[in-house]
Amino acid sequence: MNESLNQSFHQPLNPHLIELRLWRQFSAVAEELHFGHAAARLHMTQPPLTQAIAQLEKLLDVRLFDRTKRSVQLTATGQALLPAVLDLLARAQALPAQARAAATGEVGRLRLAFVSTVGFALLPQWVRAFRQLYPKVQLDLLEATGDVQLLGLERGEMDAGFMLHAPGFAPVGLAHLLITQESLVLALPEHHRLASRAVLTLNEVLAEPLVIFPRRIVPSLYDAIFALYHAAGYLPAVAQEAIQMQTIVNLVSAGLGVAWVPESVRQFQRSGVIYREVGATQKAPGNKVNAMPGCETSLVWRQDGISPTLERFVAFARSQLA
Repeated sequence: MNESLNQSFHQPLNPHLIELRLWRQFSAVAEELHFGHAAARLHMTQPPLTQAIAQLEKLLDVRLFDRTKRSVQLTATGQALLPAVLDLLARAQALPAQARAAATGEVGRLRLAFVSTVGFALLPQWVRAFRQLYPKVQLDLLEATGDVQLLGLERGEMDAGFMLHAPGFAPVGLAHLLITQESLVLALPEHHRLASRAVLTLNEVLAEPLVIFPRRIVPSLYDAIFALYHAAGYLPAVAQEAIQMQTIVNLVSAGLGVAWVPESVRQFQRSGVIYREVGATQKAPGNKVNAMPGCETSLVWRQDGISPTLERFVAFARSQLA
């Protein structure tokens, strides 16, 4: 009989057959080892409690207690089951608080994408601060270019992202919050003929081979850079395209060309590369000046279906900018 009981104990049961009430009653009897005391603890009479334990044993097809007129003892099966039951009841008791925390965004999951330039300083600081405020939020970080982020947001695979773009060109159709504004600087090989100059002029660099990201990555910034060259009467001599800023800087270090990068990339201390500011150049005829392009980083997210956790993060981001 014990063998058949052990076999049935391991058989899967329909969870709808066993109410949480029966597990509470089992734990009370298991802890009191007295049906009368357990019934008083549960604010019920003894006969219904005795019937409930018999019902539970029937559902499980095991014996949970050895009963005599003088004592009640857990069987080996009952002893093995008790820790799991107590854990189940504790988790059930915690569910209302967890539901309230989830509704307010204090717990949950946030899938956050970011471009590499944010990862140099801002992102590590913000992640640390956000986790200190909301330690129960699972924060999934994914480095991704702008085109990948747009697709991920559209598919619902990402909740929000830090995206690079030209000033005023945050992606259409998405909610956004401006995070940083910065100028572009020129990355040059360390031994470039212009490396000794503290500040360069645009005319001095327009003919240099250019290392740049593909247009699909950041279309607005790509177009702004090309517009700068076109306004000066030049077509950029693209020597190599690369997706990640670190890769672009590495290619500059190898002498493949120069690159326009956000000023924050200066923090990527790659040997063999220097960074220089470039001053605007007057156009001829007249007194117009080519505007040097800058760039912005925005936090972007879909306007529909925003989760409480994402609301928390957006509020956190606003507080960091205040």
